[in-house]
Amino acid sequence: MIIFYFSGTGNSKYVAEAFCREMEKEKKNFTTEDCCPTDSLEVHGGFYTKISSTPPCSSVSSVVFSSCYSIEEDVDFDSLINGEETIGFCYPIFFSRAPRIMREFVAKYMEALKNKKLIIFCTQMILSGDGAKSLTYVFPREVRRSLNVIYAEHFFMPNNVTDWFILPVESGKKLQKYIARTEQKMQTICKNIRRGKIKRRGFNIFSQMLGLLQAVFVSTMEKKAHKMLKINNNCNVCKVCVSICPTKNFVCENDKIMHKNNCTICYRCVNKCPQKAVTFIFNGKVKKQYNWSEE
Repeated sequence: MIIFYFSGTGNSKYVAEAFCREMEKEKKNFTTEDCCPTDSLEVHGGFYTKISSTPPCSSVSSVVFSSCYSIEEDVDFDSLINGEETIGFCYPIFFSRAPRIMREFVAKYMEALKNKKLIIFCTQMILSGDGAKSLTYVFPREVRRSLNVIYAEHFFMPNNVTDWFILPVESGKKLQKYIARTEQKMQTICKNIRRGKIKRRGFNIFSQMLGLLQAVFVSTMEKKAHKMLKINNNCNVCKVCVSICPTKNFVCENDKIMHKNNCTICYRCVNKCPQKAVTFIFNGKVKKQYNWSEE
């Protein structure tokens, strides 16, 4: 079992790592007592699978190997994918769609992913509709119907859109509530996966309709990102944005920071710029920046 994540400011990274931590606990807690007395155990693709000589008490499996990688890492993704039976994904959604960088990653390794068991997590501020299902839209329609998504779930996480005054930036006790809620939810998810319980959040028709209503904005924003992304006069050419951008969108030319219309709308630059000089969409003043890992 392996999970790939993309995280702009830390939310999705936290969820992916929480999944791996909880699966490790499940592995340590899993014993033959979880099965019927006449059951035997086999391992298939990172799962303990019960093989019963009598009618099974449940078709349970438990993930026993779990690790996570950022899709920004320089690793052999082909080997990682081909070596596992179950692949997980975790990413933030923006208006109910996976970020372009994650969609491009899945498209690149589509052939290797088609016959895998898939687990999909997405992080969201309010409601995404079909945020988890949206990743499957990368696949052609005929392939999409046969995808084996064994679990999909949405996580409510803190807002990282910090250039619009109406949206709060959480910290302290409020952030701790998100952490506690995420950990509790992940415990339930990992138990469900171990027991073979399938859940696909965002896959019903109502969720898809809700997602479709939002998705139209994503396409427009991605096309107009070069107009929406602003670098104001506070910029001191420290080049932090150049080094941290996941799509290498920023460059320094003639002692000035420029962008190349390759924004994936992750808000990392907005929240990491030491001078608070970068804004996107709303282009308001950034009074407080958000970064999960620094809280």
